[in-house]
Amino acid sequence: QVQLVESGGGLVQAGDSLRLSCAASGRTFSSYAMGWFRQAPGKEREFVTAIDWSGGRLNYADSVKGRFTISRDNAKNTVYLQMNSLKPEDTAVYYCAANPSDYYGSNPAMFPYWGQGTQVTVSS
Repeated sequence: QVQLVESGGGLVQAGDSLRLSCAASGRTFSSYAMGWFRQAPGKEREFVTAIDWSGGRLNYADSVKGRFTISRDNAKNTVYLQMNSLKPEDTAVYYCAANPSDYYGSNPAMFPYWGQGTQVTVSS
């Protein structure tokens, strides 16, 4: 089992950048695929990006391709989400999720472990 804690959210202006971090507990972090999802008010949770256990395979939602970058540091049990060129429509609570089967797709149901979320607000 793994516990996840996100950090790095905040209020920024359109065009700014933010880096989110997700710190994981547990010795098996390096074998888990990791994902970032987000949920805006009144909307369903949506896939943002995911990374396999090694960091060698990545998956991005079309809406963030070219702007967001996921990475991981298995020595630090941490996964990152670098968000550049932020837009008001990126405003949401961002959640980190872990999957022990190395699934790095977009289905949130495949990720059994979730953090508490961190708010990202982008003003126009």
